[in-house]
Amino acid sequence: MTHSVQYSAAGAGVELAAPDAVLTVKIDAAHTAGAYEVFEVDAPRGPATPLHRTNWAKAYYLLQGRMLVQVEDEGYELTPGASAAIPPNALHTFTVLTPSVRFLAISQSDAMGRFHADLDATVPRDRPLEEAMGELQQVLARHDVTVPGFDPPGGGSR
Repeated sequence: MTHSVQYSAAGAGVELAAPDAVLTVKIDAAHTAGAYEVFEVDAPRGPATPLHRTNWAKAYYLLQGRMLVQVEDEGYELTPGASAAIPPNALHTFTVLTPSVRFLAISQSDAMGRFHADLDATVPRDRPLEEAMGELQQVLARHDVTVPGFDPPGGGSR
């Protein structure tokens, strides 16, 4: 696998639905030999994803709106032009403080794209999240994403 040019026009890219946002793939791992990925994330104000751990590092760069990024016990308010780096395995989440936000998420591997593609394909968009918890737990377990207090399939905490 080698690095290659990938052009992505404004408004273009594969859209991946998550319970709290829509990610548009702007640069995919296939064009970077798996080294990194770039997503444009649109998230409305609403319930935030619970604090969770992923095994990949990522960074957020806010384009529009205001949000609070929590990493471990620290909170960082992002306004347009601000950024935050999140180390792998750090407990983290974000909360949208304005009606919506738009930010770039840069993943330092191909893991975030694989996770979100699986999430988009597995968790039904037309059902409330509470009704799709079994599917969500399976996706979390397949990608080693942990949510403290949230049991994986088969019971027991990881």
